[in-house]
Amino acid sequence: MKNNLWNILKKELRELFRDKKSLAMMLIIPVFIPLLVIGMSALFEAQVSKDIEEYNKIGVVYSMSDIEKNIAEEMNIQIINGSEEELKQKYEKEEINLYITKQDTKYVINTDGSDTSTYSTGLVESYFNAYKQYLQQNYLQKKGVNPNEIFNIITVEENRIEQDNYFANYIKNYAFLFIMMAITVSATYPATDTTAGERERGTLETLLTFPIKSKDIIVGKFLGVTISSIVTGIISLMLAIISLLITKNMFSIYEEIETMFSPVTILFAIIVIIAYSFFISGLCISIASRSKTFKEAQSALTPLTFISFFPGMIAFMMGITTTPLLSIVPFINFTLIFTDINNGTIDVLNILLMTLSTIFYISIVFTYIIKQYKSEKVLFAK
Repeated sequence: MKNNLWNILKKELRELFRDKKSLAMMLIIPVFIPLLVIGMSALFEAQVSKDIEEYNKIGVVYSMSDIEKNIAEEMNIQIINGSEEELKQKYEKEEINLYITKQDTKYVINTDGSDTSTYSTGLVESYFNAYKQYLQQNYLQKKGVNPNEIFNIITVEENRIEQDNYFANYIKNYAFLFIMMAITVSATYPATDTTAGERERGTLETLLTFPIKSKDIIVGKFLGVTISSIVTGIISLMLAIISLLITKNMFSIYEEIETMFSPVTILFAIIVIIAYSFFISGLCISIASRSKTFKEAQSALTPLTFISFFPGMIAFMMGITTTPLLSIVPFINFTLIFTDINNGTIDVLNILLMTLSTIFYISIVFTYIIKQYKSEKVLFAK
């Protein structure tokens, strides 16, 4: 039995490493991880380091006082005067970033809420806060009240705790989500080729004529696909870590941010990769085994790529955290625990529940596949 299993595994690995498409899926897909990390880092860097000249052109309908002009000049705001209709046309032509109208003491900031307008709105709000403070101080002085006793009644200081900021967390979490997707993509092609592909070529029928148990054939194919997935996952993980270390030195958004991964963190990340590789490989083989042709199997497995990515993405966007219950929910458990490990949180109970539930799901999948391979109707139907 062991010899038969070993021979099947060697056959699957030999075909896997000889096939250029399988190698491309296993080795090239991870290259997209550094591209993602560098690209997102550059995007955030551009947003954070946006030049004020790109969003400081402000249209003003009313006549400004000398104080207002001085505050605007100090804040490097470029004022463009005109009627409301003229400024509206300039705004539509993108000659100004927004325009302000006034009725009595009410000011209205007119903007469409675009990214550039958001920066412009923040700049204008800071301007109005400065102008409002000047008016308040002037009013209090006329009433004989010391403005400092009012405005400085409390003191607020910021103590920046050393931890990952929003940008680092966002980029790191999405990089690790793409690792899960890369593993899924890596599993789909060999799983398709070793099941539906062999059936279509007629080699599966020949294999079943040998004195080998169906269980050995299934386990051998399953381990072959799983090894391919694990290799992809580990390569992706290493490239993600390397790219984060590189971007730390390239972009200012990572200043004072720790991007180093401890050996313990890397170890548990690899455990999640291995568990997910076993799970997704079994699922891919079970789905592909029901398909009569290679093309049909590919179509059936395509949704898995999205299913592997979107639950984690939604959980990340909604701020969902790992719980013992979620640790046994397929797909979302891997991404949530992966995110926790990525952020330096290692919960042994959740990891244990994930591992045990994965073994349970794989057992169900194996039982299903074995029944399929024992059914000639399923195997040889055209």
